[in-house]
Amino acid sequence: MFEPWGILVILIVCPLLGGLPLIAWITYALKRKQLSQVGTGNISVSAAFYHGGKIVGILAVLSEAFKGVAAVLLTRIFFPDGSSWELLALIALVIGRYWIGRGAGTTNVVWGFVVHDPLVAIFVSFFAGIAFTILQSRKLVKFGVLLLFPLFVALLHLSDIPRILAAVALAGLMGWIYTKIPDDMKLPAQEAQTESQAMLEFLRGDRTMVSLDEELNAAIVGEKAATLSQIKRWGYPVPKGWVLAPIDDPEGLTEFLQPSELSPLVVRSSAIGEDSEHASAAGQYETVVNVTSSEALQEAIAQVQASYNHPSAIQYRRDRGLNDTAMAVLIQQQVQSVYSGVAFSRDPITQQGDAIIIEALPGSATQVVSGKVTPEQYRAFVVETENSYSVQLEGQGRVPQGLIKQVAYLAYRLEKRYHGTPQDIEWSYDGQTLWVLQSRPITTLLPMWTRKIAAEVIPGVIHPLTWSINRPLTCGVWGEFFTLVLGDRALGLDFAKTATLHYSRAYFNASLLGDIFLRMGLPPESLEFLTRGAKLSKPSLQSTWENLPGLGKLLKRELSLEKDFKEDYHNRFIPGLSQLAQEDIDSLEPAKLLARVDFILELLRHGTYYSILAPLSAALRQAIFRVKDKQIDHSVTPEVAALRSLSAIATDAKQVLVEFEPQQVFEQLKQTPEGEKILQAFNELLQDYGYLSEVGTDISVPTWRENPQMIKQMFVQLMQGNEPQAGAKDAINSIFAGKRKRSFVQRRVDIKGRVTEVYSRLLAELRWSFVALEKIWLESGLLKKTGDIFFLNFDEVRRLIVDEDSSFIEQLDELVEFRRSQFVQDSEIIQIPLLVYGHTPPHPLAPSELYSDQILQGIGASHGQAEGRVKVLRNLQDIPDIDRDTILVVPYTDSGWAPLLLRAGGLIAEAGGRLSHGAIVAREYGIPAVMDVRGATWILQDGQRVRIDGSRGIVELSNDLRPE
Repeated sequence: MFEPWGILVILIVCPLLGGLPLIAWITYALKRKQLSQVGTGNISVSAAFYHGGKIVGILAVLSEAFKGVAAVLLTRIFFPDGSSWELLALIALVIGRYWIGRGAGTTNVVWGFVVHDPLVAIFVSFFAGIAFTILQSRKLVKFGVLLLFPLFVALLHLSDIPRILAAVALAGLMGWIYTKIPDDMKLPAQEAQTESQAMLEFLRGDRTMVSLDEELNAAIVGEKAATLSQIKRWGYPVPKGWVLAPIDDPEGLTEFLQPSELSPLVVRSSAIGEDSEHASAAGQYETVVNVTSSEALQEAIAQVQASYNHPSAIQYRRDRGLNDTAMAVLIQQQVQSVYSGVAFSRDPITQQGDAIIIEALPGSATQVVSGKVTPEQYRAFVVETENSYSVQLEGQGRVPQGLIKQVAYLAYRLEKRYHGTPQDIEWSYDGQTLWVLQSRPITTLLPMWTRKIAAEVIPGVIHPLTWSINRPLTCGVWGEFFTLVLGDRALGLDFAKTATLHYSRAYFNASLLGDIFLRMGLPPESLEFLTRGAKLSKPSLQSTWENLPGLGKLLKRELSLEKDFKEDYHNRFIPGLSQLAQEDIDSLEPAKLLARVDFILELLRHGTYYSILAPLSAALRQAIFRVKDKQIDHSVTPEVAALRSLSAIATDAKQVLVEFEPQQVFEQLKQTPEGEKILQAFNELLQDYGYLSEVGTDISVPTWRENPQMIKQMFVQLMQGNEPQAGAKDAINSIFAGKRKRSFVQRRVDIKGRVTEVYSRLLAELRWSFVALEKIWLESGLLKKTGDIFFLNFDEVRRLIVDEDSSFIEQLDELVEFRRSQFVQDSEIIQIPLLVYGHTPPHPLAPSELYSDQILQGIGASHGQAEGRVKVLRNLQDIPDIDRDTILVVPYTDSGWAPLLLRAGGLIAEAGGRLSHGAIVAREYGIPAVMDVRGATWILQDGQRVRIDGSRGIVELSNDLRPE
């Protein structure tokens, strides 16, 4: 009868007991230190000794010993003494200790085993003590014990098979945990609490023989050594090497290595903080090559260590606000170089484009980095497809072209390994192997800013007023999501830096987002996976587990999204929009208009939450359940609904006017009762969807209600054209079939459409409020030209209304004119780089390369193939005639662009993904579409014939041009 309760104790009580953070509580109570935020982040006995001192360490030992003993004694209440259940209880205890308590559980197991089987514990302790005294290697002893204690259990209890198996499982679990959890003993003993240093120095044992084959901690051995060890473990050729931590005695290592003329070594710096994202410290510390004797090795190590305190190095750290830390030393086998050099995975001079810059020379790499010899320089472009890659090369010299191409691909792959962070790579070739000698971030190219996603969220050239409202709304909600998941780990992150403007265009901080996603336990490309279908790398299991509570909270938000939105829709958004619609804006004074704007912004803060979560939720569910795009119905999306209505009205109008003059359509419709009904339906459409605009998220852009000319043109073109293709009707039928089958995803897509409607209506009301305010200021002479108000930011608008600052008013004309001039200059920049680097990127350069001579690669967003003539359309100011032979090429697609796609043969867009407005509408009407084609509006020319494949994301070029 007791056994089921005993099993429950083992499965539930023991893991919770293991996860109980007694050590953390003791350390915080006595030393006010959070162990999870210092050192390795482990909450372990050794961490307690290291950061808390002897008393804290002893109490930590007692607390963990208590857990191990308690687990065994609790088991004995339900099972016989010495049974295999006691070992299963220790396994459960260790699991809880690792997953919840962030420790290895060694002390728990040691003391639990003393109670479980004192004889085995005595034998194992005896042999372990002798082995450590002789070998002075913690690593060997630690893993040796894991082999010994199952062996002794088997020898002493040969007939107890369950007990033997449980001992093997416990040993295997401990061994796995040792490979996953950082070792606190690798922290510098000199930085530990004074009374703990002697013990830690003795227990460190094998620190003087650390090699690049191990997983190294940059906080202990520096970024250079840690990075090389990581690259080596990834499988790239890195010369064999060993690392001396700052306090290690080099004597043992110098005796072991025994350099000679035939096997020379190179001794290099690996200072803490060197080669980081914040400072490269290039050339600040010594490197000694051609070390051929033990005496020379000792001198070289001393020379490299001493270089940490060179005046120039000290000044370098001071200039960058870096703390003085310590110098680790990296000793490697020296490569007998035939060719050497450096490679930059991105051009550090132009700070844009995809060019890989390679500098190379015959001989050793020191010639190149020394700056005393002018190397040969090459530019390379890597094109990688699913199964192959190619390298295009510019430049010639003595270094073989094949080798330069290998170097280029190496740089390309290493940058991808580091999640797109540009890399400065030192390499060497010995005639057989291309060796990696160093890889570090190009600090001058950080942070990285990306137009991906940003170009779709808020496309086009952006006015200051629009940005001053959109940025805090968007960054604030993203910060809320990130903080929800990260909790305390969000400390130090400035979410206001998530986005910025370059060239008056929105960019997201890819470096910051990558850091945030890694802290969340998610791959850094997660955002692009959810919104653009990018490939997703495997997240860190440990980070994901650490963030599981926060991810659970986020999942709870996702699961309650439909209920929460419906509640806000009926109780907040509908009443708010009704109130706004009933107000006579033109009769309001500036103070009342400001109050109206604040009211709208409060609604938008709630709306922004849904405008971010709803698309992510829909995309995530679609990816999880593998629902195809054509099975999803987007009819709730405002622009899709508007297009369907417009197409239906145009069909009815063609029946009324069998023959008509395109310029006189609306006048001709007025002449008959049936035509009047058509016009009434058209005006109702404008009333229903008049809040849409060319750029839905930009309040500086006139709405359809203000500027209906484009919709009128499209209406006439629809009357001139034919019905949508048969493929479109088939797609629509497929959509509705998919809706019935995929309701779990469809409900989220419907919410996304309703959120878009609410958000777009609120932005339109916001725009109309500012337009009304501007009208008052134009009449009073405060502003001079229509549109001036959009060159102010919102704080300045508030300041003009509330403070009436005379000094600011005097500067107003000059300020507006300066910003207008800058806006015009930025508007004339046609080719905007996808990625820019640093806080002040240079003026964008025209791209000098294609993916290949005849093919452009993008994201396949709507299936099918089409061939036709290019029509480049950079804005909606002058809408051209469009037919099925027209392949539209646009910088982006927003709701206002949707009517153009109704009659086009295909779509190519520089920005956007499978969930963008253009992609959705293209799929709705069976039009092939390729998104994210970099430089398309610059590379392609009006009249050029192209063939697009919306399934593979390919645009095939032709040199066939005709005059336009």
